Amino acid sequence: MTFSTLRRIDARLLTLLAATFLLLFDNLNFWSALVHATGGLALRTMPLLLGTFVVILLVFNAVLTLVNFRFVIKPVLIILFMLSAATSCFMSTYGTHIDKAMVQNLFETDVFEARELLNWQLLLTVLLLGVVPSLAVAYCSQPTFPRLRRDLLGKATTVGVSIVIASALLLIFFKSLAPTIREHRELRFLLTPTNYIQAVNGYLKQMARRPLAVAPLGTDAIKGEHWRGSRRRTATIMVVGETARADNFSLNGYARETNPLLSRQRDLINFSQMQSCGTATAVSVPCVFSGLGREHYTDTKPRSQQGLLDVIAHAGFSVLWRDNNSGCKGACDRVAHEDWSTPTPGEPLCDGDECDDERMLTKLPELIRGGGQDMLIVLHQKGSHGPAYWRRYPGAFKHFGPVCETNELDQCSRESIVAAYDNTIRYTDYFRSRAIDTLRQSASLDDVDTALVYFSDHGESLG
Repeated sequence: MTFSTLRRIDARLLTLLAATFLLLFDNLNFWSALVHATGGLALRTMPLLLGTFVVILLVFNAVLTLVNFRFVIKPVLIILFMLSAATSCFMSTYGTHIDKAMVQNLFETDVFEARELLNWQLLLTVLLLGVVPSLAVAYCSQPTFPRLRRDLLGKATTVGVSIVIASALLLIFFKSLAPTIREHRELRFLLTPTNYIQAVNGYLKQMARRPLAVAPLGTDAIKGEHWRGSRRRTATIMVVGETARADNFSLNGYARETNPLLSRQRDLINFSQMQSCGTATAVSVPCVFSGLGREHYTDTKPRSQQGLLDVIAHAGFSVLWRDNNSGCKGACDRVAHEDWSTPTPGEPLCDGDECDDERMLTKLPELIRGGGQDMLIVLHQKGSHGPAYWRRYPGAFKHFGPVCETNELDQCSRESIVAAYDNTIRYTDYFRSRAIDTLRQSASLDDVDTALVYFSDHGESLG
């Protein structure tokens, strides 16, 4: 018996084996969540769990049967194995699920942020659950197909029988399964590969709906009587923080002293009850600079009209956006923009491919002094961006510890993760205080009225 003979496998069996592999090995997050949602792994829950397994297996197999053609099925399975392995590991490592917003983050992030998500656990998982089965499909299997007419009839039978059996099982378990799915909607974002297929589809539809033209907003904006009557110019700094949760601010009662400098600043107003539009920069930054508010925000509306920075520019202000993050997500498209995230040789405030936020304060006094008109300067922080929290602050700000110094957060205790995160908040406290001191100096030396506004784009779960 030759190797070529051993490689031969019925194409229908290949899809069934592939569906079983995906469901068993790439969906540990889903099964763990489902077991928890149904009351744990017990004798009374086994029929429901087994029934759910069979239903999903039949659906997966039916869908794969629709693309089970010569020269098609192998590339499809290889892509599914690779993407599903990476998705499964990502969800396990960071305790998240895959939806449209997560895919938007993936497409709109930069190479430095993406690199932080790479680790040995991800590479090993992709090797075992992605590369190995892909090689088995590519080189160790030779699917056999019957003649076209018989093949199409067999596919129709397989799909039809799968739908009938799956529907029957759904009817049998509907009374138990329906409330579980209704109360635990996160389950559909954990089922791989349907989660990332639906998410990518939703993101592409969203991109297709984006308007080509941007409607003007506030073109008639003018400065009020108070502004026009003042003899002094104004300089306002707006600090857009990153991933800073209010619960970890000592200003809001947190036990650790994470705001030692800011708490001593005079004339400070703290708004402790704030909410973001979302948990991702790609959602929250466009929202906060739009005129929509949380209630009326959608993914496409901010792209269809001008926002806050445009209105301020229409009113006669000089507007500048300085960025140490992954971009402004459209909020600064029509104003002056400076990228401070790319290191330069010999730069003392950069380490490798990472630059400290205080780099954005470089030459601010000179900028304010030579402005010649009322100014708004936006500083977009790297802030507390995870998972590599320990890289978000200089060594001198390693105040709390021990800290988690790996991006594989499941390898760290929650205490060490929080310690690293709290150090990022303390460094942001220093950054904001330095910005305030810079403004006070400009007010004194350059006869300028100054102010600083800070808000974070969104919070963080910290597990």
